[in-house]
Amino acid sequence: MAARPAIYLDHHATTPVDPRVLDAMLPYFRDDFGNAASVVHAPGRRAAAAVEDARERITAIPCAEPRAIVFTSAATEANNLAIQGSARLRPQRRDHLVTVATEHPAVLDVCEALEAEGFTTTVLPVDRDGLVDVAAVGEAISERTALVSVMRGNNEIGVLQPVREIAAVCRERGVPCHSDAAQAAGKIPLDVSELGIDLLSISAHKFYGPKGIGALFVRCRRPRARLAAILHGGGHEGGLRSGTLAVPLIVGMARALELCVLELEPEAKRQRDLRDRIWSRLSRALPDVRRNGHPDERLPGNLNVTFPGVDADRLLIALHDVAISSGSACSTASPAPSHVLLALGLTEDQARSSVRIGVGRGTTQAEVDLATERIVEEIGAQRSAGS
Repeated sequence: MAARPAIYLDHHATTPVDPRVLDAMLPYFRDDFGNAASVVHAPGRRAAAAVEDARERITAIPCAEPRAIVFTSAATEANNLAIQGSARLRPQRRDHLVTVATEHPAVLDVCEALEAEGFTTTVLPVDRDGLVDVAAVGEAISERTALVSVMRGNNEIGVLQPVREIAAVCRERGVPCHSDAAQAAGKIPLDVSELGIDLLSISAHKFYGPKGIGALFVRCRRPRARLAAILHGGGHEGGLRSGTLAVPLIVGMARALELCVLELEPEAKRQRDLRDRIWSRLSRALPDVRRNGHPDERLPGNLNVTFPGVDADRLLIALHDVAISSGSACSTASPAPSHVLLALGLTEDQARSSVRIGVGRGTTQAEVDLATERIVEEIGAQRSAGS
């Protein structure tokens, strides 16, 4: 008898490619396979046209201009381009960065690498709900600040930062504002004009598109965001990101984002209801469970919880039929506790007892009910074994 497929509740890690997205991509693997930079012949012109069409469809969603989109390999590269590109533009005059303690390593590690070159970074704390103080951002900005980087939606606890207010403070001080929106794109409304953001990163595989493609929005007027290129060799993407464009992936990202936005409101409500159902059932069965992050200002499909006295990694192993993730990055036999959860004030033991649950487009009520039942069952077994 074939094993039952695991219930997938790890949609923050990655999402499956939507069949409609795959259908849109396939012709550019097989038939229209030209290089978008080779416009002297018909195959190249068709590829170039597909890229520009995708660029227009992507920018129609966050209300940007097509020339504002720079294609990258993922949000990680987009974050690097935004942060390094801002820092390296005027390093003698602007050698200071401002960010937040709960940012993704694709932001924090870049800042740390720049510190080794002589830059300084102010890493702002968050409150127990995971929110940064807007006033503290303003206080951290100096005349030497090159960039403020604050993510829109957190990848672990789902908290939505007050990016609009932060961007307004940055605008008043004449400092560009970047936001890592890898988790937010396709899940909540994302209008860069309304938010006032200068730089914004997205990654297709977080919203049912292919892996290996992302983009950086670079404001091109009122005011124009200026960056130094960090990748050289051909001058593609307005000189900001050299390299042959991945036409099938670009087409797939545009289609994926388009579908997410078309279905956004009902899907967000559905995921929010499922997430709240999980929380309700967990909190009834396990009265000592703790929810991490702001209860309302969070992504619709995100739930991060702490089960006191439970080893999260052991729990994940036992849950062979439910795919969720630990709140810590486990790369050794002694996993480091999540820096995000520690920033909220959790102890190391509490952080190691935490898991992230990510509801997605294909998640059903029957699945969340079964998954919750299995989580409660395995926690009971782990606690019984330890008593």
